[in-house]
Amino acid sequence: MRPKKKKLAEIKPFPIVGIGASAGGLEAIEGFFTNMPPDSGMAFVIVQHLDPKRKSIMGSLLEKYTKMKVIEAKDGMKIEPNRIYLNPPDREVGIIDRTFQLVKPAEGRGLRLPIDFFLRSLALDLKEKAICIIMSGTGTDGTLGLKAIKGEGGIAIVQEERQAKYAGMPASAIETGLVDFILPVEKISSELLKYVKHPYVEGKPVPLTVSEQYKNYLSKIFMLIRSTTGHDFSNYKQTTIRRRIERRMALHQINRLEEYFNYLQRNKAEVETMAKDMLIGVTSFFRDPDAFEFLKEKVIPRLLHKRPADLPLRIWVAGCATGEEAYSIAMVVAECLDQSKSLCQAQIFATDIDSASIETARSAVYPESIVADVTNERLKRFFVKDDGVFRIRKQIREMVIFAVQDVIKDPPFSKLDLISCRNMLIYMNQVLQKKIIPLFHYVLNAEGYLFLGSSETVGEFSGLFETINSRAKLFKRKGRTLARGADMPRMPFVENGVEVQMEAGRKVLTPVSVAELAKKTVLDKYTPPCAVINERNDVLYFQGNTSGYLMPPSGEPVFNIIKMAHEDLRYKLSTLIHAAFKQKKSVVGEDVPIKDKDAYRSVRITVIPVKEQTAEQELVMVVFEETAPLPRKAGKKTAKTEALPKVDSRIQTLEQELQSTREYLQTTIEELETSNEELKSTNEELQATNEELQSMNEEMETSKEELQSTNEELVTVNSELQDKVNELAKTGNDLHNMLSAIDIALIFLDSAFCIKRFTPGVTKLFKLRHSDIGRPISEITSAILDQDISMLSERVLETLRKEEIETKEKTYYVMTILPYRTGDNIIDGVVLTFVDITERKQAEGVKRLATVVRDSNDAITLQDFSGKILAWNKGAQKMYGWSEAEALEMNISETVPPEKKSEALKYIESIEAGETVESYETERITKDGRQLDVWMTITVLLDDAGKKVAVATTERDISEFRRSLGKVQELEAQIEEMKKQNSGNLK
Repeated sequence: MRPKKKKLAEIKPFPIVGIGASAGGLEAIEGFFTNMPPDSGMAFVIVQHLDPKRKSIMGSLLEKYTKMKVIEAKDGMKIEPNRIYLNPPDREVGIIDRTFQLVKPAEGRGLRLPIDFFLRSLALDLKEKAICIIMSGTGTDGTLGLKAIKGEGGIAIVQEERQAKYAGMPASAIETGLVDFILPVEKISSELLKYVKHPYVEGKPVPLTVSEQYKNYLSKIFMLIRSTTGHDFSNYKQTTIRRRIERRMALHQINRLEEYFNYLQRNKAEVETMAKDMLIGVTSFFRDPDAFEFLKEKVIPRLLHKRPADLPLRIWVAGCATGEEAYSIAMVVAECLDQSKSLCQAQIFATDIDSASIETARSAVYPESIVADVTNERLKRFFVKDDGVFRIRKQIREMVIFAVQDVIKDPPFSKLDLISCRNMLIYMNQVLQKKIIPLFHYVLNAEGYLFLGSSETVGEFSGLFETINSRAKLFKRKGRTLARGADMPRMPFVENGVEVQMEAGRKVLTPVSVAELAKKTVLDKYTPPCAVINERNDVLYFQGNTSGYLMPPSGEPVFNIIKMAHEDLRYKLSTLIHAAFKQKKSVVGEDVPIKDKDAYRSVRITVIPVKEQTAEQELVMVVFEETAPLPRKAGKKTAKTEALPKVDSRIQTLEQELQSTREYLQTTIEELETSNEELKSTNEELQATNEELQSMNEEMETSKEELQSTNEELVTVNSELQDKVNELAKTGNDLHNMLSAIDIALIFLDSAFCIKRFTPGVTKLFKLRHSDIGRPISEITSAILDQDISMLSERVLETLRKEEIETKEKTYYVMTILPYRTGDNIIDGVVLTFVDITERKQAEGVKRLATVVRDSNDAITLQDFSGKILAWNKGAQKMYGWSEAEALEMNISETVPPEKKSEALKYIESIEAGETVESYETERITKDGRQLDVWMTITVLLDDAGKKVAVATTERDISEFRRSLGKVQELEAQIEEMKKQNSGNLK
């Protein structure tokens, strides 16, 4: 059997370009397709914000700017190259296996995001072959879809903001920092055509001489990236890395890896862009919603069950990208804390290798298009709508601590209850996976959980983790001992930008390693107690036993060092801390006696600034050093002991003064605390008012979103209608000029035969003026002979036959009447057409005359006044013997005998003089020299100006007649002679 022939689409997949446009996008789309050839080999899918209750006219408008077929997408329709597809107004468009899948929107109106919906679908279906273009439009629709396409390795092109009629969508896309080209629409097509013709896009392998050469230059590229950015991608999956490199090569129109390496050497910016390209991951809020639901229903509640209030829930989100996943987990935790009524706190450490992504995450600001991923309930509870964006509320933001961290080489966090590492392991090879998964086991608590991406698993480390839910990719740590062989990173985490800013004072960041544990043991045993604090006096880190100097107060837990300090140390401690921050140098205080039950201890406080280049705020370390206790030995009385009462008296006086000062200070503190409580109360009232205002604002935002969505639809519709109005105006102008220019008489009559419109040519037949519009045609005076125009119109309309008519001026017209049909095919009157056929009638007469002349037996000739023969009919050929071709080369004088030339010249002169020449008899010569008797009729020919231009002659051979006449005359003479003879004989 012969193998089946593969379809073209299976052999060579073609690119599919998703174009997102909204308000003002029609002009941009037209400009783009004006420069796009119809045989580009690409398919284009245009997605707009459309009114779901109104049919779009985009197709008819766009067909004027392209030769490609414009089609509205239909469910199950297979996408073909060199076609343009439009989204239907009442459906959201998806794509699976290059086939359209249409779904009805959850809500007919409101903030719909059809562009994001399609681009995400396109990214999943075409992966690195996906292409998106974002054009003019309001809002942020398309931004998340663009991120999805970039995450899969596709390319993103955006219209220049300054050119876009509405810059909202282009600006939002550009702010992601992921756009490959920012161009005016007229230049997008040329860049796109160059990109799709690259071997990478066409599916051809990048040409290399040998595979070793490829490996060699790939290693050099890794080395160049590592030396420039510090990131090592040598153990990432080669297929992923190769696709990203080849995509960059296609963007720069480079075909060979060696050339691209040389290009990287010359362009440091491209090295950084290449590294960023490799770091791009697909992320969104609540990605894989079922997995997050399982996390909320089963995992977090188990971790919170019977958890002490002083034991925080510790979570690490590794590879957090721009923070969506970390905040999603924070929201789930907040919901579980509310449900369980737990008093414990949550510490979520979110890290990523990309500092730009971390900055985005810290800003906690996201586009309004996240409504596609976050429920309305969560949007209202955890976000604040602010000028077209959503901002994470303080409650959730303070739960998450962001830091730049390389999971491969930087120390991990410890004592964790949950690790979320979703869609990061899939980019790493087995070497890295074997290092990271045991590491996760090491830093998790005995009952800790691991949360992976939908395409990830623990692989060969099933002995370390128990599968809790295979679909949600949730695993539970096995065993209580540390995973042996876990390759712990040894580089100190602080060198890679540890996050030290604590939004809440109770959060402590304590990443540890084996080396750090050893250091900590030494420090605990041989160094004095100390604490690291920030400018707000919040304790960030404790070292050693500080219980003799610092104790938490009763009530709500606080980490303020002044409030925690022993009452005898507070004043001095506050003074020293203030001096250290102000002078930015170490400050050593005098020994301070503190009362401990019935005895006194002497304590020296030293405050040392912590100098760390990567720290984002100023820190100081407070060191507590206990000096020798105050002596209380009994002995013999001496001079010194005799002076002790005076000293004791002085001490007592100082103690009283100190006590007074302390009481005054305590009173001041209490007053300040009272004021603070009042301020708190006022703040709570303001917060309550703010909540009410926020609620009102949310309602207004919801109304604004609906109005904005409706406005976008109306702008799109208005743009289409305006384009249609312009087209109709142009058509109207063309029609008006055409009717004015053509020499055809047209009358448009309504169903009652009243005049609606007429052309200037009609005034030759009817005495019409513009004021006659609306009058019955029967009332208008007509130049048509013996015809009732109304009856004639009815007769022609019934038979649909043409009718010839004659006017009083002896002009002739063909009258045609056709039904006037509307766009709905309803007859609403008639159109009368009068075509002037006067010239045609005359031409027909001339033609008939020409036929008579051509076929006449008489010789008919045409000559100018010099005698040159201009015309020579068949009769002349037969009569004189010269053919037409020969005659046209002759002068008429060649046919005139010598004795008759003066006669012929006299007649010509008489005609030129305007005299009338009667027919006359003369003689002419034939080709063979015979002399003929000819009856000659001469006619002068005039041009349109009345000027004499030629002479026409009709010549009849009367030689035979003359001979016959001669014989008759001879016979008559003979008869007369015979009569005479007979009469003589009779006499």
